[in-house]
Parts: sequence; structure tokens; C-alpha cells
Amino acid sequence: MTADASPQHLSRIIADLLPYLRRYARALTGSQSGGDRYAATTLEALLIDRSVFQRGLSHKVALFHSFHQIWSSSGAPVEEGETGLKGRAQEHLKRLTPNTREALLLRTIEEFEPEEIATIMDIETDEVEYLLRVAADEMRDAVAGRIMIIEDEAIIALDLQSIVADMGHRVTGVARTHEEAVALFEAERPDMILSDIQLADGSSGIEAVNEILATAGDVPVTFITAFPERLLTGERPEPAFVITKPYSEAQVRSAISQAMFFASTETLIA
Repeated sequence: MTADASPQHLSRIIADLLPYLRRYARALTGSQSGGDRYAATTLEALLIDRSVFQRGLSHKVALFHSFHQIWSSSGAPVEEGETGLKGRAQEHLKRLTPNTREALLLRTIEEFEPEEIATIMDIETDEVEYLLRVAADEMRDAVAGRIMIIEDEAIIALDLQSIVADMGHRVTGVARTHEEAVALFEAERPDMILSDIQLADGSSGIEAVNEILATAGDVPVTFITAFPERLLTGERPEPAFVITKPYSEAQVRSAISQAMFFASTETLIA
């Protein structure tokens, strides 16, 4: 083992990449607890065998490849016994083409290139391209509805509204502050919330969403932030779906589809 591949060096590398692995794992499972179980199992496996980091891959590709060995060996399970929105989401999941959501998340949320996804998933690049096309179609057709936007920057809000409308959803309105967000939700309950973290008057999108969900129950949420690693610490409840600023249209489309599909209601403690 070279100096760069020493256990101490790898520990630092993995620690830096872990928030992104946990984000991906949560998006796959639809919950923080479920995703973290797979991430933890991956780390346990790497304690035994670190050889994937000696294959000339980028560190992030190597880590995600290790995760996928665990994920695929468990059969990418669908949890049973869920009720309500999550129960319906699990029923949708059973009908999806295998490996499509994995490929879509790896490409749009984690921004891997198709060749890297092929390495991570142990498939051919042509198959990755096929999976991405199928995933986009299946996720788009699975759910549609009303989306509420919490965003204080006018240009970004307009961009998000355009993306949401183009996907076939309807925007119930745009809130710029905590108070506006609560009032907008009470005026018309959306099927999903797309929320920034820092709002115009210094208030918190996290606090606004938590107040809404305290009484509203099951409403899926996607958060937007320039610093996702600050949210994905594992020290408090976290959202299953996080978009990193600056975002791409593909990221927004994927995150919205994934969040509505899984009806994730997990939030943050501000």
C-alpha cells in the first residue's frame, strides 16, 4: 500500500466524500435511516478490503462503487408495510425498470459521467445511456401535481417556476420569507415543497418547512443550498433530497421527480 493509500489518508478522503454518499443513499431508499444503514455497511466493508482504492479510479468513484456492491447484493430492496404516501411510492418503485433510479441519481444529483456510472454499477456505458432515458420517462410519468416554491431570489424563483411548469406540475406560488411560506401553504396545500435554506429577511427555509410539516404531515420536500455538506452531517435529522447551488435544470428535474415519487417528509432541525 502506497503512502497515499494509507488507512489514515483514506479515512480523510472518505470522511470528505461521506456526505455525498449519504445523500445518494438517502435518495435511493427515501429515508435518512435507510440510506445511512447502507452507507454504514459500505464503510464496514472498506475496513476489511480497501483494494478498490488501488484500481486507479477517482476516490469518489471508488467509494460509490463499493456502495453499489453492497446495494446490488441486497437486491435494491423495496420496503414492505409502508402506508400513506410512502406506501404508494413503494408501489411505484416495484414497477420501475431495474437500475434506472440509480443511474439517474448518479448522473443528475451526483454529476458522474456515464463512463463513471458504468464503473460504479459494473455495467456497460451503452446500458447507462439506456437507463438514463428510461428513468427520465418513468419518473416523469409516475407523479404530477402542485409544487410550492420557497425562494427569495427573483431570478432563481422564475427559473424554478419555469422548470416546474415544463415538467407538467403547477406552481401554487412563491414565498420569500418564513411567514409568507406558512401563509402560502395554508392558502393552498401543495403536493411538494421546493425550498431554499436562507430567505430574504434572514429567516430560515428549514424552520418554515418544519413548521409547515409539524401540522401538515406527509408532504415531500426538496431543499436547495450552496453548502450541502453543512446539512449532511449525520448529527441531526436531514432531508432526503438536497440540490446543490449552482444547480442545473437536470438536477432540479431529477430531484423533484425523486422527492414526489418517494414522498419524503424528512426535515432538518434548524
